This record gives sequence, C-alpha cells and structure tokens, in this order.
Amino acid sequence: MSAETETATDSGEGAPGSAVEGSIVADSPAARLQALFEGHRLTPTQRRIAHSMVRRASDVPFLSSVELAELAGVSQPSVTRFAVALGFDGYPALRKHLREVAPAEHAADSASYNEYQQAVEAEIENLKHLAELLADPRPLHRAGRMLAASRPLPVLGLRAAASQAYGFAYFAAKVHPDVRLLNEGGTMIHDRIDAAVRAGATALLCFALPRHPREVVDTLTYARQAGLSVVTVADSAFAPVAKVSDLLLPAAVGTGLAFDTACAPMLLGRVLLEAMCDDLPDAQARLEEFDARAAARGLFVE
Repeated sequence: MSAETETATDSGEGAPGSAVEGSIVADSPAARLQALFEGHRLTPTQRRIAHSMVRRASDVPFLSSVELAELAGVSQPSVTRFAVALGFDGYPALRKHLREVAPAEHAADSASYNEYQQAVEAEIENLKHLAELLADPRPLHRAGRMLAASRPLPVLGLRAAASQAYGFAYFAAKVHPDVRLLNEGGTMIHDRIDAAVRAGATALLCFALPRHPREVVDTLTYARQAGLSVVTVADSAFAPVAKVSDLLLPAAVGTGLAFDTACAPMLLGRVLLEAMCDDLPDAQARLEEFDARAAARGLFVE
C-alpha cells in the first residue's frame, strides 16, 4: 500500500486504523470508539463488531452483549471475546468503560415504530454519521482532485454497488471529458483497466458494498499494480476493500430490511461528484452546454 493510504490497513487480522484521516469529529462518540480499537489485532468477526459499534456510537453504552451481537450479526460469545481482546475482563467491563469515557444521550425509544419506520430511522442515523464524517472535508477534497485529474476516469461497481457506480458515472460524464463505467465483471475487466491506463488514467473510483464480491478486491489489486490510485466509497473503514484502496471514504448501509439500503453511499457519491466538479475548471461551462442542447432537443418535459 502506498505511503498516502488513508484507511484501515489490515491484512485479515490486523488492527483497524482511522476510517479516513481527520474525517471523524475529534471529540465525538464515534471518534472515541475508533481510538479504543486502534492498536489491537482484531479478527474479521471482531472488526465487524467494531464497525457496528462505530455506526451506533451513541447507543453502544446502553446495549447488552446480546443486543450488540444481534446488531453486528455475530454470536454473543463473539462479543465477549471481542471485549477481552480489547483488554477488558468481559463485556460488562467494556460497557462500563464506554459509559464513563464516552457518555452520550441514549437514542429516543423506537419501540413504537414498525419495521419500515425503523429502517428509515436507521438510514437517518447513517446520514447523521456521514455528516459527522464530512466535518473535515480534506479527504473529500483530495479525492475530488485525484478523480478530476484522471483522464480517462474508470468507475467500478459490481453487483450491489453497480447502481451506485452507474449513477456517479451518469452525472460525472456531464462534466468530465472521459468517464468509463465498469459495472460488469468477467475476464474483460482487466483488459478495460489496461486500456484506461494506456489512455492516460491515473485514478480509479470504486463503489464497494456488501456482500463484497471477491472480484472487486482482485480488480482493485490489479488496478493498483497497473499504476492507478484507488479511491473507494465503501460501507465501512473495515471493509475488505480497505487494504487495496489508497483513499477510502466510508458511508454505512442500512441492514434492517431483507436487502441492504444504501442512502448514505449514494449521497456520498454525489458529494464526491461535487468535490470533483470543484477541480474541473470547465465543469460549469459543460453543464450549461448540456442544458442548451437538451433544451434544443426538447429532451425533458419541464
């Protein structure tokens, strides 16, 4: 990994680092939790628990071990082992520590909400967490510069993330001169990366959402070997793609329904697009040209 990597640098059992350098408000519950995990070698299951705790930082001091296990999708003994791995006698000691060092108001009781309302409330919490992460815009600005400078710009997203990649590429093509969508896997994807590199590409944008396809990790590994810098929008700083990304921007997905919801990753993609536009001097002129042509063609009914 390059010296400029700004994400967790685990290799399957490594310790998670900061999600994105400077992106979490320094004195927030999420930041205090993140600091608690740093320096510990955690298993993939334990990193999943850590990720769930960061996502629900304000609620964690009030959760039982069973509730945290359900939140993370792991067993209750896994939560106990996680607490021991952090140096505590057990989960009660960890929760006591959290209540002492990271006090937070307990979230309003949502017991009266039905399952659909709870899914919406969970997404609202994800968006609030994203707003907290964006309090420091420096990683976003760096990502925008990297993407704006890459000609062409490959945009990768497979399976669940394909729609995120398509949405970004659709709008980016209105302001960027050469956007290349990679939303289908297979043996030709490496060929398309090679073609982009030969044409002058310097960076690749990836959208990575669970469940994470092995092909995405392999493709990002290949892209970096080909000389591309990888900017990734992922559901977590602990996602498998972290170790093959140069700059990772996290945005949590909702897990309360049968299929994950991705409002925060979609919004982060649009915010990233805005940052890229700021580094494209002719972006506004391109948009005005498109609007003029659209009006001449009667493209829209407004």
